[in-house]
Amino acid sequence: MDFFPEFDWFLWVIMPLLIFLARIIDQSLGTLRIIFVSRSLRKLAAVVGFFESLIWLIAISQIIQNLENWVSFIAFAGGFAMGNYVGIYLENKLAIGMLCLRIITHEDASELVEELRESKYGVTTVSATGASGNVRLILTVIKRTDLEKVQTIITKRVPKAFVSVEDVRSVKEGFFPAQSVSFLSRLNPVRK
Repeated sequence: MDFFPEFDWFLWVIMPLLIFLARIIDQSLGTLRIIFVSRSLRKLAAVVGFFESLIWLIAISQIIQNLENWVSFIAFAGGFAMGNYVGIYLENKLAIGMLCLRIITHEDASELVEELRESKYGVTTVSATGASGNVRLILTVIKRTDLEKVQTIITKRVPKAFVSVEDVRSVKEGFFPAQSVSFLSRLNPVRK
């Protein structure tokens, strides 16, 4: 016995689901493309942008062909929102690029500096004066993939330190731990 004899499953369920998935993919690619542009990865950004646009056109064409299907509108908007989330998640997993860490501490930071240097990170230290007296300012530039490791070292050696982290657009020269050559390291090589 058919309870929904005239219900069009493709139009009201499958098509919105496909639009939702297409928007997740295209918006995730869009998020990654913006990040690639900000990292000066022009060729990769162009390839990703091509597929982002193609998928968007396919999704929007299905909506325009079925303007009476309000479920597709919800799927389109929902896919956009979820695509932002997925794109940021993927970017964090890829961890492309370099970071500058500024570590400011009142504590003796000699063990921290020594451990970072033993781990092959370039470290610059400066005596400075902060709001509450003399401090040690420690600067290091690291690969984004190393952030968790370096933060663990900092927390172990100077747990009360103030640490700020910011993106670095490009790096020339410096000391970095040796790593195997991977696809991602070829995308953002450190120039020596």
